[in-house]
Amino acid sequence: MTEAKTFNLTIDEQQLAWLSIDVQGEKMNTLQAAFADEMNEILAQLENKQSEINGLIIHSLKPDNFVAGADVRMLDACTTAEQATALASTGQQMFAQLSALPFSVVAAIHGPCLGGGLELALACDYRVCSDEDVTRLGLPEVQLGLLPGSGGTQRLPRLIGLLPSLDLILTGKQVRAKKAKKLGLVDASVAHSILLEVAKTYANKSKPKRKTAVKEKLIASVGLSRKVIFEQAAKKTRQKTRGNYPAADKILQVMQFGLEKGLTKGLEKEAYEFGHLVMTSESKALRSLFFATTEMKKEHFANATPLAVEQVGVLGGGLMGAGIAHVSLAKAKLAVNLRDISEDGVLNALSYNYTLLNKQRRRRILSKAQVQRKMAQLRGGTDYLGFNKADVVIEAVFEDLSLKQNMVQEIEQQCPDNTIFASNTSSLPIHQIAAGAQRPQNIVGLHYFSPAEKMPLVEVIPHETTCAETVATVVELARKQGKTPIVVKDSAGFYVNRILAPYMNEAAQVLMAEQHIEHIDNALLNFGFPVGPITLLDEVGVDIGAKIMPILVSELGERFQGPDLFDTLLNDGRKGRKVGKGFYQYKGKEKKVDKSVYRLLKLSPSRSLSEEDIALRCVIPLLNEAVRCLDEGIIASARDGDIGAIFGIGFPPFSGGPFRFMDTYGLAKLTDKMRQFEVTYGERFRPYQGLVDRVESGTNFYS
Repeated sequence: MTEAKTFNLTIDEQQLAWLSIDVQGEKMNTLQAAFADEMNEILAQLENKQSEINGLIIHSLKPDNFVAGADVRMLDACTTAEQATALASTGQQMFAQLSALPFSVVAAIHGPCLGGGLELALACDYRVCSDEDVTRLGLPEVQLGLLPGSGGTQRLPRLIGLLPSLDLILTGKQVRAKKAKKLGLVDASVAHSILLEVAKTYANKSKPKRKTAVKEKLIASVGLSRKVIFEQAAKKTRQKTRGNYPAADKILQVMQFGLEKGLTKGLEKEAYEFGHLVMTSESKALRSLFFATTEMKKEHFANATPLAVEQVGVLGGGLMGAGIAHVSLAKAKLAVNLRDISEDGVLNALSYNYTLLNKQRRRRILSKAQVQRKMAQLRGGTDYLGFNKADVVIEAVFEDLSLKQNMVQEIEQQCPDNTIFASNTSSLPIHQIAAGAQRPQNIVGLHYFSPAEKMPLVEVIPHETTCAETVATVVELARKQGKTPIVVKDSAGFYVNRILAPYMNEAAQVLMAEQHIEHIDNALLNFGFPVGPITLLDEVGVDIGAKIMPILVSELGERFQGPDLFDTLLNDGRKGRKVGKGFYQYKGKEKKVDKSVYRLLKLSPSRSLSEEDIALRCVIPLLNEAVRCLDEGIIASARDGDIGAIFGIGFPPFSGGPFRFMDTYGLAKLTDKMRQFEVTYGERFRPYQGLVDRVESGTNFYS
């Protein structure tokens, strides 16, 4: 029996060649090194039959994707930079042969066309795509610590210009069909039903004249403005990456080099730098994160079958409730009933959702009719009308145990016996919320992070008697809402807030050791966090911190006791950004340190500590607590702990997460540093015994 191939070539009666792509046994088409022989055979056939062919159309046999990129697994098989460079060079050579064919080559794109898939399309003479929402085009390699290695850095600026190319390649953003057409990335955006017919009309066109040489001369003639563009791009990149993402710098170097030296030399430089980036610790960590999240999407909790969810109820019309309603409505495409105790709360939640949907309308992602249909699926009120049809009710009321217990009782009265009650608590143990419930097996924690429509993580928290089907159902619901869920054990603070608390406490200790606020924040920004810890406290709310910390101290012990400054700040009306002042003063999007806070806390700040010491002082308590969480079974694995920390609190992605960071840093070196800090700053830095045991046994978290 003949083994099915990925690439198949046919020639129709009109002398049009059709090259179909279908990776066998895989949902998505990806480019793999093993396909090189197949592709070379196809190219040889095309070159031998030049006189018989009027044009070539490349298309996918998958129902919802073109080519989602290169298979990242083959990069992990590379042991040297030279091997990775050879992979990139092979791709470049194949695409160069495709580009050199004497007849028109058309990419007919439906669904994701990313990374190597877009580089394949860029080597074609024409690109046409379907206008459906599933279609996305982009070069996301930078998100894996890489640059496009098969011609993307060189062909894209020659097609759409330098500035838009820099924007796409440096961010890794994906664009929809309309935007792709506007940029000139595709020649036509059409209905999926006529995609191949339109592709045929382009394939029958004469091959366009190569404009590369002309464009290169034009680019060279504006060398001064090009130089300014790259200088400004480098400046903005440094401000954003703070030197932690080497791929961004290499992208700029390779693109500038190619525009100055020409396409051939640019491709050589691209392959060389790609190979060396593959071997960096940053890319290895980011690829590990990619593999981990991909793996998690395929997992089912305890092999239980999720129950069908068609309607969701939301309790609470605040920012969190409104955000949860939005992801249920817009992402999961479910009907939502929202209840609040006041009409104002209901109206605010409805308005919040309309504003988010209307923003998509203005960006032409949704039509006016689609916005209206979405809003028709969202009902708000002060009653429980419609809740009798809810499959899952998500509670997002104030962080008060008795209030949440009352919500459980009311939902058990108003809803069917199989309705799941999910509590969006940030710190209260779920078994306490479920105490006294008639159906405790239906109760589970579902902890979103603010703002719920943006933050990617959800913690799913079963208590001792939560049934497996309940957990499986909310895990699947969270995925449909566009979230990455991790299942964590029922304990105060769960995982994310439990590791965040000692980090925040230590930042407060450093502040009380008379270090400038911006010095502390900058130290952690340079370490790789998206925001500094003092800014984060303002963003979360000083009042929220004041509520959570005592719960953690009570449940988990004195190591969670931070410096006593919350009451002082709150008595001065400093709740954070939401009231315009905390440690910083806020005016619109602008913020500046409120220096009067130093007088309030009786501080005379300096910059006597190094940024490295400040960063490690804040991070080490977080690491210590993360290991405790692993050993106590709060998280199921180091992998879950890394994903939770990166997606939940912005632990530096290029580090791979706290557990991979510890492995890379070295556990022996880390415990030595902890002991030094213990002598200098106190016993809160004493290494947790589980960490010491691993050093003594020579084991790592990922060994």
